[in-house]
Amino acid sequence: MFRLCLRYIRNQAEAEDAFMKGFHKVLTNIKQLLYRDDKSLDGWIKKIMVNECLMVLRKSNNFNLTTISDDLKIATDVTPDSNLSAEAIYALILELPTGYRTVFNLYVLEGYSHKEIADQLGISELTSRSQLSKAKAVLRELLTKNNLKYAI
Repeated sequence: MFRLCLRYIRNQAEAEDAFMKGFHKVLTNIKQLLYRDDKSLDGWIKKIMVNECLMVLRKSNNFNLTTISDDLKIATDVTPDSNLSAEAIYALILELPTGYRTVFNLYVLEGYSHKEIADQLGISELTSRSQLSKAKAVLRELLTKNNLKYAI
């Protein structure tokens, strides 16, 4: 779950805080799981962690105004002939600007719809779609600059 928090929040200290607050909520509300129909502990904890991360991000970001930052770094440790490992993909996702990364994580990795993302982040569905499209474009560019084949 800490890795999940790091996927949303680049700053390790802030990710640790979100992780600890999330697990505090889990332990405080564990009895609620008994009354849920699906009773998926893993899914329930994951949802709490994602929500904790989103609360941290909402405090410090305006997702309607997210643009590509000038300090976007390109991962150079991936060679053209290598198979793209999970770590390499993770590193590329971390290079995305906060808004792009957040929408990408929610849509691609967590399976949220654009409507759900818009509700979570306080943006329009169109903005969510735009952020996802731009995230994919940046990832394509990062992969192309590293001479890697992609299927995003």
